[in-house]
Amino acid sequence: MDSTAIFDIIFPDSLHGFAVGKNGAIIKFKPEIINSIEENNLPVPDDFKLFQNYPNPFNPSTKIKFTISKSPLLGGDRRGGLQFAKLVVYDILGNEVAALVNRELPAGNHEVEFDGSNLPGGVYFYRLQAGSFVSSKKMILLR
Repeated sequence: MDSTAIFDIIFPDSLHGFAVGKNGAIIKFKPEIINSIEENNLPVPDDFKLFQNYPNPFNPSTKIKFTISKSPLLGGDRRGGLQFAKLVVYDILGNEVAALVNRELPAGNHEVEFDGSNLPGGVYFYRLQAGSFVSSKKMILLR
């Protein structure tokens, strides 16, 4: 294509386009697919789950996976979209040592990394609360 000034562009459908330029120039566009994007067709989970952290025991960091359901629970947006979730780590005495998640999340699978490098070794608990769902697990930080 040269440096002809373009005055108007029309796309009658997703596969064809035309431009009208200076001195009666008509330019036809036909798109090429360079890369295709694969859609994620994973099913949205039907229930809430809190998985055991991995690795466990850990030093100094571990990953915690959990699933937010598409089904609305008390505390959600009632459309099955966003659900307020809170994931907190506690020490053996029940003191909160870290709030890893404290916000609305979409339905699906989630993963959070917990870094315990500023904590002493020992037993810790993590608790997920999402709507009326509550679950806790134990993890061990080795030093």
